[in-house]
Amino acid sequence: MHLTRSQPLQKWARELSVSEHALDLYLSCDIIDLHVDSYIWTRCVGYRLDVRHGPGLLSARHYRQVDIPRIRDARITGATWVITTNPWRTRKGRARAIARNIEKLTTILESQTDDIRVVRTHAEYCEAKSQGLHSAFLGIQGGNAVEEPACWSSVLDQRLLRITLMHLTSSGLGRTSTPLHFDADRGLSRNGHELIQFLNSKRILVDLAHASKRAFSDAFESHDKSLPLIVSHTGVDAVHRHWRNLTDSQLRAVADSGGIVGIFYHSPFLKPGFGRCSVSVVAKHIAHAVRLLGASHVAIGSDWDGNIITPKDMPTCLELPRLVQALLEEQLSDDDIRWVLGASFLRLLRWVRP
Repeated sequence: MHLTRSQPLQKWARELSVSEHALDLYLSCDIIDLHVDSYIWTRCVGYRLDVRHGPGLLSARHYRQVDIPRIRDARITGATWVITTNPWRTRKGRARAIARNIEKLTTILESQTDDIRVVRTHAEYCEAKSQGLHSAFLGIQGGNAVEEPACWSSVLDQRLLRITLMHLTSSGLGRTSTPLHFDADRGLSRNGHELIQFLNSKRILVDLAHASKRAFSDAFESHDKSLPLIVSHTGVDAVHRHWRNLTDSQLRAVADSGGIVGIFYHSPFLKPGFGRCSVSVVAKHIAHAVRLLGASHVAIGSDWDGNIITPKDMPTCLELPRLVQALLEEQLSDDDIRWVLGASFLRLLRWVRP
């Protein structure tokens, strides 16, 4: 059964160990996730997005954190469903693969007509929400999927909300933040700068998650100053120092562009060690970003099913109201939490794609 305000809050609150206020606030919000990576498991092992899954033998470590039935039960009103690039294909092979996978993921999502609508704009999101549907945006993780400029016009259209320029490997576009390199950080290539300009012209959001420090700063040189930059999924370096997390100066740069930063849920990037953190740790990263930037520049970008180890008390999307409770305990206001859960994204979407 989907979460609805007509159902008794007290029972849900007791089951989730949250206050009735936290659950009521959660249910009153637009809840939009900037980065859901479940489709990678569809490609790798045939994971069915349209089937309800349990946590599995790994207790929702790495995957089995999200599917369409559960994302509906959790009342998540929108998300960017991403297609992650296989870097081991040839350049032309990656371009062909991304074109096929855009069509395949679109077909899967559009087949769930009672639950989902694939959307591109703020108006389409509002229309889907008015009909009680989850809004599915599409994104690419790994711009090397379109490293060949010859494919840009044919592949990159407004079905895609955003593209992460980098992923876990460097490419002809530029350098990843992953530290498994022994050469100097050369940042973005000429091709990387030109791709940013092309994306700007199509109003496809440029996502700097996974970009090296120099590539991150390079992106601001060629980016259209009238448009925002985003980071869809990251942690905060000031809370836990890690190569994958953004420094305060990087966070400010994104906010100064008018953009947003999504905070992810991968425990080893949020705290020392490799065990599962608690949802309170995620809340600390979000709270730092809110205090630094203002809530209208902070969002959630879970990275669910992106081979991540989720918090022990929030292993799947079904426990997401616990994040609201943790944010209240961090002394964030109700309005701050509304911004983080979805309003900050909608502010940006209304600007870029009304």
